[in-house]
Amino acid sequence: MPETESWEYSLNIPNDLRAVTVCRRTLRLILTIHGLIGLVDLAELLAAELVSNAVRHTKGPAAMRVSWSGGVLWIGAWDADPEPPEPPCAVERLDLLGELEGGRGLELVRACSDRWGWLTGGGDPGKYVWCQLSSVA
Repeated sequence: MPETESWEYSLNIPNDLRAVTVCRRTLRLILTIHGLIGLVDLAELLAAELVSNAVRHTKGPAAMRVSWSGGVLWIGAWDADPEPPEPPCAVERLDLLGELEGGRGLELVRACSDRWGWLTGGGDPGKYVWCQLSSVA
């Protein structure tokens, strides 16, 4: 049974694509110890997309944040670039652009999460791209 208490973890990462694997494994451990094993596979996929975007498209440090509150899992990636993320392509457009190497990540996040978005400001430089997953009871 998943915990009802709220919690939050943050992991600061370098601008290195190997950090994506570290974040995925860390997230798996966090969700497992909190009894949220049913969310692990999808959460790992979404976190990998968010973190890889943060590392691949910026030059500075990044961070992954994971929190649980009110039956909702929040997964987010912060990076030092304040530019908004590219809007996700529609699935139909992705089919037409089969040769496209990138641009699918945020569409995957949009399609697989309950909600997603991004924000800037709040005293921090950069942006925070996040998504939510509801607990499957």
